[in-house]
Amino acid sequence: MDSDDEMVEEAVEGHLDDDGLPHGFCTVTYSSTDRFEGNFVHGEKNGRGKFFFFDGSTLEGYYVDDALQGQGVYTYEDGGVLQGTYVDGELNGPAQEYDTDGRLIFKGQYKDNIRHGVCWIYYPDGGSLVGEVNEDGEMTGEKIAYVYPDERTALYGKFIDGEMIEGKLATLMSTEEGRPHFELMPGNSVYHFDKSTSSCISTNALLPDPYESERVYVAESLISSAGEGLFSKVAVGPNTVMSFYNGVRITHQEVDSRDWALNGNTLSLDEETVIDVPEPYNHVSKYCASLGHKANHSFTPNCIYDILSVIYTLKMMMTMSRKMKIKEDYKRSFRPGNSTQGLFLVFCSVPEVNQPVFQELFF
Repeated sequence: MDSDDEMVEEAVEGHLDDDGLPHGFCTVTYSSTDRFEGNFVHGEKNGRGKFFFFDGSTLEGYYVDDALQGQGVYTYEDGGVLQGTYVDGELNGPAQEYDTDGRLIFKGQYKDNIRHGVCWIYYPDGGSLVGEVNEDGEMTGEKIAYVYPDERTALYGKFIDGEMIEGKLATLMSTEEGRPHFELMPGNSVYHFDKSTSSCISTNALLPDPYESERVYVAESLISSAGEGLFSKVAVGPNTVMSFYNGVRITHQEVDSRDWALNGNTLSLDEETVIDVPEPYNHVSKYCASLGHKANHSFTPNCIYDILSVIYTLKMMMTMSRKMKIKEDYKRSFRPGNSTQGLFLVFCSVPEVNQPVFQELFF
């Protein structure tokens, strides 16, 4: 983005009119070190042009009387892209934003350079956050919803700057011109952002995740002497989020200093933090808010964990990479010392067969 320095012309490469102003295609470098390349008419930007800002970002579009008008493309310094509608040089109208991989991460409206009206924020796992933003462009209000990756199950209610304060289970019934319609489901369960600590795994340890509950269940593993395992309730397609992983937060030093037998449910989040599901929370009678820790270990894995975040609590996600049949048991394998940066996804690979398969999924 352009610097705070005044946009004073330092150098002009190109044709000048009789008054010494840029005229025709020129490259103008400003005192801020920002640079503009495009067409000028007697000193004013007119026609196609592109700003190259000091921080590495760019802004390209069509200029009329020195102001950007219509469709413009702002490219962030990291390679992310915002495609929006400009009126007199400011974002006013529909816009879409993409990450460095070209994945849609925002869709909505802008007014005077601020997000406005009903907006959608999209997450890598396929989930989304939707609602009418406040005057500061934040996801703050009483009618915001997190929509799970199935694009149907939702948690609807009060959010502050994207963080769930109080949400209830709902179903996304339809979307018309970008505006969603939700129907609240029967029941009194209330969900909220529930970040674990070193001593508290959850303030609602026995409140199951509604999305996870429809997809997996815990039963005796098909592996001899492996205890319980995690199974699919439904046949699913590829890259389907299936389960979440949450735990208390401990240090790598604590993990490394204790007996290895105590580290069966540990996962590294980053260089400082490990999440763990210790006794008694490894029993579903004591903790069932997430079930990812019930997936078993294997040194011949067919599941992959990746790093993602969930809107209302810190959890690992498990995702299928190929079609999966009912009653397949998950497996996972990892070293507690592996360094990662957030949350986890599991992708699973399963043979294509017509009948239910009792093959475990390995990580």
